[in-house]
Amino acid sequence: MTKKYSTWITGLFVLFITGTLVAHLVVPDGEFSSVENRYLEGFPVLSVESVTSGEFMTEFETYTTDQFPVRDLWVSMKAWSERLTGKQENNGVYLADENTLINHLDEPDVDALDKAAGYLNKLGIKSEVPVYFGLIPTAAEVWRDRLPNGAPTADELAAIARVYDQLDGVDTLDMYNTLAEHGDEGLFYRTDHHWTTLGAYYGYTAIVEAMGMTPVSLEAYTAETVSDAFYGTSFSTSGVRWLQPDTIERYVPDVGLTVTSYATGMPEESELYHPDFLEKKDKYGYFLGGNQPLCIIETEHTDAPSVLIVRDSYSDSMAPFLTEHFSEIHLLDLRYYNMGVSTYIEQNDIDNVVVLYSMSNFATDINLFKLGM
Repeated sequence: MTKKYSTWITGLFVLFITGTLVAHLVVPDGEFSSVENRYLEGFPVLSVESVTSGEFMTEFETYTTDQFPVRDLWVSMKAWSERLTGKQENNGVYLADENTLINHLDEPDVDALDKAAGYLNKLGIKSEVPVYFGLIPTAAEVWRDRLPNGAPTADELAAIARVYDQLDGVDTLDMYNTLAEHGDEGLFYRTDHHWTTLGAYYGYTAIVEAMGMTPVSLEAYTAETVSDAFYGTSFSTSGVRWLQPDTIERYVPDVGLTVTSYATGMPEESELYHPDFLEKKDKYGYFLGGNQPLCIIETEHTDAPSVLIVRDSYSDSMAPFLTEHFSEIHLLDLRYYNMGVSTYIEQNDIDNVVVLYSMSNFATDINLFKLGM
């Protein structure tokens, strides 16, 4: 290496460092990353205590990482460079076949699964109405053939079987086979962990068939595309920025329904669909308006039974299909609701209970104990 070349490299390095510093000083800090769908770290509080404890430097490191100039470009370049080296995973997300982003799932803690099964059994004992339970496998299981060769991910079928085998007085829903029969269809978003409206439809058929009802045929619906610019959470996490966006569809018309949301803790008039979310990053919130402790849908079928869905966000896009079969659909999210499920059933004259979770959420939810309350 010649002296001239060394000087040139050193000059470029100094220029890069100086330019980065100037950019940090000139460019205002961002508050929210729409791409990553999260709030960014602000400048930490400087004090003697925060410095001596090491807290300041820890927070400052996070701050500089979050506020790095053109951060999204660097994140994308990192994902590209890792792909060129043959790496197929970034931040727990696999770049799978057919340009699909699939989240890695850790093996669930068996003790946690056993406890959850116990809570479900308590619900079955306390409840005087039929209780159904379904675990929705993730795309990593249903689309396992799309994963890179040798990509490690949880054995979801074994985990589902472990929970199902321990249940007594609770009817199980075969969500895996229902979805696997249509594995070549667009069951999950390519850039998000949720199932699509089509996947939700097949999930709905598994529920109503287990209850002895006949699902509405898929041909009876007309799919309407409400967005063709959806980038989900897998996209945000992965750093992959070169994929085409997903489309969001709706099948069920929003007519003859009364929807009440308890998003603020108090009952408020709401809608089955929320078009304002289509202008945001979290476009999946189009269904029911996003996360909330309780949502109640009342239909025109006043002689039909009612149903309580104890669920995660997967049920948001599935709930519209249930409106053909029930007079009332109560959607309860234990992450935000503190009343015991048995108490809710008694107070609201519920006729059927469905506990429906995605495998990824069920394996990590610390609120499942409320099932036994």
